[in-house]
Amino acid sequence: MADNYDSPWKRALKHDLRDFIAFFFPQYCELIDWLLHPCMRDKELEQSRRDGRPHSLIADLLASVFLLDGREILLHIEVQAQRDPNLAKRILDYNYGLYKDYMLPVASLVVLADTGKRWRQDSFHNEVLGTQMGIRFAVAKLSAYAELVDELLLERNVFAWVTAAHLLARQTHARQEARYAAKWRLVRLLYERGWHKRRIIDLFTVVHWLMPLSVELERRLRRNIGRLERRYSVEWLSEFDQLRLEKREKRGIRIGLAEGRQEGLQKGLQEGLQAGAAKVLERLLYRRFGVLSPTVQKRLARASPEQLAQWGEAVLDAQTLKQVFSARL
Repeated sequence: MADNYDSPWKRALKHDLRDFIAFFFPQYCELIDWLLHPCMRDKELEQSRRDGRPHSLIADLLASVFLLDGREILLHIEVQAQRDPNLAKRILDYNYGLYKDYMLPVASLVVLADTGKRWRQDSFHNEVLGTQMGIRFAVAKLSAYAELVDELLLERNVFAWVTAAHLLARQTHARQEARYAAKWRLVRLLYERGWHKRRIIDLFTVVHWLMPLSVELERRLRRNIGRLERRYSVEWLSEFDQLRLEKREKRGIRIGLAEGRQEGLQKGLQEGLQAGAAKVLERLLYRRFGVLSPTVQKRLARASPEQLAQWGEAVLDAQTLKQVFSARL
């Protein structure tokens, strides 16, 4: 059974972006206005890959956020699986390509998940005849936490738990009994943390992907989960819920494939409807709050239909523009 690092990190990044920044790059977390929820822009990142997705990449993510000083920026995040001599140049290419396409400052944050302790790429520079070109970006090293798994599991930050799970998955590769013990320890901690049901299910899915077990050991784990849930008087990760989660994921893949076939036919109509909805919302915001800044106008133009719908409902009760953009249904 091959270990799967990509899907767990991608899922965790989308669900707990703030915890990711707070854990790996705390110096930047306090500069972001988290009341204005990040806007995920994975499609834009996919389009920016001129030469395809590198095999050495575990996960990547692009999101637009607002800083406390009011500026909108793009967060470009990569989790790098192994040493790559072209990493820094690739980050430069993505960073500049995203800036050129969207005319927004781009912050590139990279987690190096290779097993070595010394390899580190955080810059690329070129200088000739008085002309300088290059980039320096923020880097965190996963191997720095290799001896701190027990300490990580005492923290409440989601990405402390995800980092510990990743390290344990790597340590127990090809050792099924050791992996079972590590996975069972992580599942017990999900309940002991007192996290809400949705987070427990999401993080269980992360560890389920990170640490695949043999059929026999998976059955043993599910029996123990059943006993654990009886102790807590809940039914969150029972076998029924686990199977339902797996079916939901497979159904989502099938639906995604079916929708992909229709995407070409619907694209023109969707773009027209989206542009119209953005214009209507822009007029409503203008009538309630006055002249809109160029930043707000650009955000409306780039918003998804779901975001436009959320903001449109929020206009009815919001007292400020900030309340409109921080609304969640």
